[in-house]
Amino acid sequence: MSDIRTIRKIITGINAVDGAGVKLVRVFGNYDTKDFDPFLMLDAFDSKNPADYTRGFPWHPHRGIETITYLIEGNIEHGDSLKNKDNILSGDCQWMTAGSGIIHQEMPKSSDRMLGCQLWLNLPAKDKMVKPKYNAITKDDIPVIEEKNSKVHIISGSYNGTKGAIEGDYVKAIYLDVELNADSEWIMDTEKDNTLFVYILQGEAYFASKDDNPVQEKHAILFNEGNSFRVKSTKAGIRFLLMSGKPLKEPIVWGGPIVMNTQEEISLAFKELDEGTFIK
Repeated sequence: MSDIRTIRKIITGINAVDGAGVKLVRVFGNYDTKDFDPFLMLDAFDSKNPADYTRGFPWHPHRGIETITYLIEGNIEHGDSLKNKDNILSGDCQWMTAGSGIIHQEMPKSSDRMLGCQLWLNLPAKDKMVKPKYNAITKDDIPVIEEKNSKVHIISGSYNGTKGAIEGDYVKAIYLDVELNADSEWIMDTEKDNTLFVYILQGEAYFASKDDNPVQEKHAILFNEGNSFRVKSTKAGIRFLLMSGKPLKEPIVWGGPIVMNTQEEISLAFKELDEGTFIK
């Protein structure tokens, strides 16, 4: 592999309806788990029409994963079986460790614009049944590094020696929100073997060489291995989310909102839901 990460594939995702009728784009999901390991799913939403999202995601269970909701603009009301009640507002992030089991709801409120993503991060087999935990991260909690031509919001992990708002307890994932000015270059050192992908919120940029066509907004790009990541914006500038983590390389069995390592574990989870013993 070359030192600079090259493009492995570009993804547009598929239009989907989830929850009680929320329109979103499923950028990747259970059909891509090997490629994006340790990340399981990315849903992106961007709408100025409240009818697209206000039906929300009523009470539903999770087990075996962490869900990370990052909101650029909007308002999402959250409640869960741990008795947490919260609103995710513009610039905020919700990092929820489902672990052994949590039941929650996410109900977007009418806003001028609803823009953000929900990422599912896998838990290692040994940590699938850890105690659930809810982390409410406000905009003010997220460090922002302003450089010559860029602004980097550090949600998790670290960037240039600055720690983010959170460090994952189980998978040490890097999650950055990068704003790059027009006609600017941005380079970041990376762990060679770690999975790395970006999702472009706005604008466009070159990610391989200046001779290639720029990749435009609303696309995700999965990269090959390499020691560094490089992006060169066009005159439109660019804002993108960057996510990276060490692959778990473990079996994955998917049961809707529950992701475990064996079919037996999935069956047990749904049996416990039926019997009322899901929450530990």
